[in-house]
Amino acid sequence: MDANLIATFALLVGLEVVLGIDNILLISILTDRLPAKQRKSARIIGLGLALLMRCLLLLGAAYIVKLSEPVFFDLSWKAIILLAGGAFLLYKAVKEIHHVVENLDENAVAGKSHTRAGIITQIVILDVVFSVDSVITAVGLTDNLTVIYSAVIASFVVVLAFSGAIASFIQRHATLKVLALSFLVTIGVTLVMEGLGAHVPKAYIYLPMGFALAVELLQMRLLQTAKRRRRA
Repeated sequence: MDANLIATFALLVGLEVVLGIDNILLISILTDRLPAKQRKSARIIGLGLALLMRCLLLLGAAYIVKLSEPVFFDLSWKAIILLAGGAFLLYKAVKEIHHVVENLDENAVAGKSHTRAGIITQIVILDVVFSVDSVITAVGLTDNLTVIYSAVIASFVVVLAFSGAIASFIQRHATLKVLALSFLVTIGVTLVMEGLGAHVPKAYIYLPMGFALAVELLQMRLLQTAKRRRRA
């Protein structure tokens, strides 16, 4: 039990859990389009396949690191993946905001329903986009695959434990859903910027969104208190 390995493990778990926040928000929005009885299974299967994909990426860690080398118009494969993933995330988030704000039923508007397989596929694809940076960072921190895999599995357990409660809470509150979608828009813009070579400190993203979430929770608490007083 080396102290440095323990510290690296803790750092990697923290990194993966932060990444998991993005995944929980994304999964909450995507699974909301499914019938209530299919949401839990889609969430678990999606997270499980995402975990498998991340482990496979780690097996090819040496190749993943090479994704940073330019291949097309000074863009690396990593940049192309980030650009494509960011653009898709922006599209999904803006589209969902439109439906929430306009109170539209997408099935009625588009004349089609979402399938569980389709939602799971979107979850896995976007998780791969989110995973590229974390895999490169993990390999840069340590070459001990046991530590890396242990951190990935530990963070998966944490995300799985809280994903259901967080997803249900967001689905019950439209304002929180809009806030989560706004967060995903910010993540999408960040992915595009990083794909173009810009570096965006994560603190610039998470701190303002954390503040906005705290304000929204206080507002919800105030409304609940006011309702109880009127009933009394």
